Amino acid sequence: MTTYAPQPGSAPWPRKVLSHTRMEFKLLIRNGEQLLLALVIPIGILLLLGGTGLGERLPLGSGRPIDEAVPRVLALAVLSSSFTSLAIATGFERRYGVIKRLGASPLSRTGLLAGKIGAVLIVQVIQLAVLIGTGFALGWQPTGGARAVAGVILTIVCGTAAFASLGLLMAGVLRAEATLAAANLLYLLLLVGGAVMTPVDEYPGGMQGVVRVLPSAALANGLANSTVEGVIPWAAALSLALWAAVLGYLVSRTFRWD
Repeated sequence: MTTYAPQPGSAPWPRKVLSHTRMEFKLLIRNGEQLLLALVIPIGILLLLGGTGLGERLPLGSGRPIDEAVPRVLALAVLSSSFTSLAIATGFERRYGVIKRLGASPLSRTGLLAGKIGAVLIVQVIQLAVLIGTGFALGWQPTGGARAVAGVILTIVCGTAAFASLGLLMAGVLRAEATLAAANLLYLLLLVGGAVMTPVDEYPGGMQGVVRVLPSAALANGLANSTVEGVIPWAAALSLALWAAVLGYLVSRTFRWD
């Protein structure tokens, strides 16, 4: 005779993270502002740089404008989804009590971080597909073959971890309104002065040392090195991994659930 007995206890950690990742992804794609940052703005910039003569008049790099523009727009897309969108969404989740309710569940802070980053990575797969397809339509010719693909994946994974940790750090400490303002301001500052759309060498000599250590510079230069030069950007990946480790540790120590 078969007997049924309850087995109390939480689900295994990977299952909890996977479930949270699915929920976070659904919330992201339902938000029009997130889609604007994640897809519409990067596609618009790519079309301007690659489909008009604007790319030839801007200091994107020494190669063909479209070849230099695509990896830098990819970096912008990663910055948009993994930092700005995530920080703002998480900040308002804290304000409305969503994070507090999650804090009462068996999901740990590490699980929360992993689930949110997992959802961002899914969004970025969609971003990559759309932007790379647009780039090829505009005449993009990446070099390096498999090495370029490996370099792009490595850089994006490390960059996503770094910027998602930064976004969660900001959202876990500041009020929602302050997070909204600070995330947008930092996004603009990195776009203009963080070597996202312009190589580090194009900045004044006195600024290059500071700009070079920024995670935005490592992300953009790593992607450009992968697709333009066909190399795996180990230095950029290491820099981003260090940023991710430090910021992730700070998130685990400072993130507030309410």
